[in-house]
Amino acid sequence: MLKILTLSLLLLSLSYAKITVVSSIAPIEGVVKKIGAKYVDSKVMVPYGASPHTYEPKSSQMRELSKAKLYFAVGVEFEDVWLKKFEDLNPKMRVVKLDEGIKKYPMESKSHHHHKMGELDPHIWTSIDNLQIIATKIAKNLQSIDNKHKQYYQERLKDYITHLNNLKQKITAILDKNPKNKIFMVFHPSWGYFAREFHRKMLAMEIEGKEPSARELMSLIKEAKKNHISAIITQPEFSDKKAKLLAKEIGVPVVALSPLTQNIGDTILKLAKVISGENIE
Repeated sequence: MLKILTLSLLLLSLSYAKITVVSSIAPIEGVVKKIGAKYVDSKVMVPYGASPHTYEPKSSQMRELSKAKLYFAVGVEFEDVWLKKFEDLNPKMRVVKLDEGIKKYPMESKSHHHHKMGELDPHIWTSIDNLQIIATKIAKNLQSIDNKHKQYYQERLKDYITHLNNLKQKITAILDKNPKNKIFMVFHPSWGYFAREFHRKMLAMEIEGKEPSARELMSLIKEAKKNHISAIITQPEFSDKKAKLLAKEIGVPVVALSPLTQNIGDTILKLAKVISGENIE
């Protein structure tokens, strides 16, 4: 009787055993959690608040990585240095490049650039349509690694796609209150794919990664007033000192919204509300 009970408990524990999955950034981890839920032990390499441009993994993260079945890369800068090292550390781990097959555009705003001219914008997850592609790839790979829960992942994906479709409708309704191609001002140009998807223009304060000079600041003030912007959107990962100066000059609030949050859908919705002048409190 004891042997039968022990065997039953072992089989039960195996049926609920989680697969370890690592994502490069928090927004991707958020999607993994939506789809993988109870069958996935989800980890993130670049935590919220850290920069994916310069992040260096901790030794504890490297130990977690050695046990991972899947790694979801998304094309951010730190992967250029670390992705090959991750593969060497855990050759059995499947590395999935979620950005493959998604059309990328140059980093740009209306007239200012964060990176060198022509460099491709990595922030693909700020588009609802791209999130659907990313989610589908995540589900497909979870099903491949963990086939016994294939139906579960498929149902979770279906629910998430429905959520994204509803979210896009809600955002479109909010933005339709303003004319298309309305300019919104940001400090760091992270929202280019959102702007393309919803027919808006992004004007960034950063110029090739640098804060604006006094002359450039005056030009930005003039353009902001001309286009009746409702707020300046900053990120917690960057200093907002110059943004606050500009905001005070034109009489609008500074709103911090990070494209690196785990629940990126909520953040995109808040961005739409800010652009339309709604209160997001």
